[in-house]
Order: sequence, then structure tokens, then C-alpha cells
Amino acid sequence: MPRYGRIGGGLAALALLAGVVAAAPASADPSSSLAGNVLTYPTPGGTAVAVNDVIQASLKTGTNATFYNSASGTTGLKCAVSSFSARVLTNPIAPGTATESLTAQTFTSCTTNVFGTTGVSSVTVNNLPYTTSVTSAGVVTISGTAAAPIQSTVVLNTLLGQITCVYRTSANSLTGAASNATNSITFTNQPLNKFSGPSLCFGTAYFSATYSPVRDTTKGNSPVYVN
Repeated sequence: MPRYGRIGGGLAALALLAGVVAAAPASADPSSSLAGNVLTYPTPGGTAVAVNDVIQASLKTGTNATFYNSASGTTGLKCAVSSFSARVLTNPIAPGTATESLTAQTFTSCTTNVFGTTGVSSVTVNNLPYTTSVTSAGVVTISGTAAAPIQSTVVLNTLLGQITCVYRTSANSLTGAASNATNSITFTNQPLNKFSGPSLCFGTAYFSATYSPVRDTTKGNSPVYVN
């Protein structure tokens, strides 16, 4: 999942399907002039988020996480429910880069309009946890390793039975942007390439999702910001 605050995902976040996480885009409103740490609560430049605090967020109300067959298309999967959970590893003085461990990212209530499919059985983010970095410049990066790459598995229902589509990112990373103004983190058209699966599985799925509000659940669900 700071400045928050394919079919296959992870996010992993996610992956869809992923420890998604806090940051703010360069176009957002981070204030490097504020004294303090990269991640703060309950205000920008506020109290430093502590190491081992747990940061969580669900989809912004009224939005879906999507895995479409092109950056401008609407064919693919959409999930009405998704969330992530991350544990803070480091939180240095700003400007700098905080790190987190993305420990969970889930996608449920998913539907498909892919020709030949009748429903979505599951969307699972594999190989968690992922390392996540959050910069004062507002960039959130989720990274896998050679031994545990960013990977999502999608199981689809068809008239002839279930098929399994496995996706990975070509660069073994996903990039998002966070906004203090909306206490959110957004992933836009992050490409996931088919690693295995039949022809009904897209060759490339583009993952998009906005998670808001981003909260420090260790500190009573206080909103988290990036500085």
C-alpha cells in the first residue's frame, strides 16, 4: 500500500494485486520545508510514524481496481474490493526515503467482461512480502526479488471450466504516486505481463487503483502523510 498519505495484479499493493505504502507525487503537495520525518501523522509535518507501525488502506469509495487489456481499454477485470497492509521499516528525516514491507494485498468482488469467461474465481498476490519505498518527492515503488518476483495469479471461470493466468512485471516493480490532498496512493496503468496461461489470458494487463484514506492503524487509524 503517506504521501498518500492481467488480469493479475498485485499489486500486486500490489499486485495488485503490492506492501502498498505511502508517498506523494511531484505534482502533489508535499512540503519539503516542513521539519520532521518522511512519514508523519495526523498532519503533514506532524508526528513521525514509528518503525513497525502498520499502514493500511482500501480502495477509494466508489472506485474499482482494474486490470484491462490496454492502457486505454475497458476489457478485462475489475474488483470492487481491494486493500493493502504494510509495516514500516525505516522512516528517516525528510527529505529522504522511507521503506516498508508490503505484507498483504487482496482483491475480491471481481467481475470480468473478457470474451469466453463467465466469472472470476480469485485474484491472488503471490510471493509477499514485497519491499516498498516512499520518497519525499512523492514516488511509491513496490519491488520484488529474483527469488520472490512480483506475481499475481488470476483464476477465471469459463464455459469449459477454470483457467489460471499468472502475471509478472517486466521490471519486477510497480510504481505509484501519493497525494496528501486526498490522503491517497494511486497506481495508473502499471503493466503486468503474462508468465503462464492459455490464450484467454491477456498478454499484458494494465493495473490501476486508488487507495484512500491511508491510515496508521497502530496509531488509532490516524491519516498518514509524506513530507
